[in-house]
Amino acid sequence: MTKIEKDSPNASAITPSYSTWYTAAMEKLVKVVQDLSKAHTVETVTEIVRHAARDLTGADGATFVLRDGDQCFYAEENAISPLWKGKRFPMSACISGWVMLNAEPVIIEDIYKDPRIPIDAYRPTFVKSLAMVPIRRSAPIGAIGNYWATQRMPSREELMILQALADTTSVAIENAQLYTELEMNIRVLEERQRHFSQ
Repeated sequence: MTKIEKDSPNASAITPSYSTWYTAAMEKLVKVVQDLSKAHTVETVTEIVRHAARDLTGADGATFVLRDGDQCFYAEENAISPLWKGKRFPMSACISGWVMLNAEPVIIEDIYKDPRIPIDAYRPTFVKSLAMVPIRRSAPIGAIGNYWATQRMPSREELMILQALADTTSVAIENAQLYTELEMNIRVLEERQRHFSQ
């Protein structure tokens, strides 16, 4: 049994406050999925997700990371103080890269005790604990990270909600890219029609 499973509430241990949180989180997630289904650009997807990732779990910060070749691009963030927005790190030198390369989520209760964490990059930040999930489980194209200013072990349910957000984000990004391609193709066809009608 993993630490996540031991620390998360089970059916006989769910408290009314936890049940209320979970119901509220699921309602928020449904709304986010609806918003993402209407997003026509990757920028819109990013904007929705950076707010949702933090809000769904009550994290102190959230990052939206995209894979850029052999680098991790920290495209957006929503946090109590600055993290790494706009920066790029080698895939092999950051935890988001580890998540993408291994195509699996990670929870780190104490960042100073995990060898996968580049401590020099984290030391200036508020981060003490984190959870990160891949965007697309097969050949990940990015990652969503949640961060806390105090040491904590997110529950299995929190991780599941964050992963559900990442899975929806994957579909939304692909849809946005298809929409952009479709718009470009329409413009090309319209230009050709104008050319031939002259």
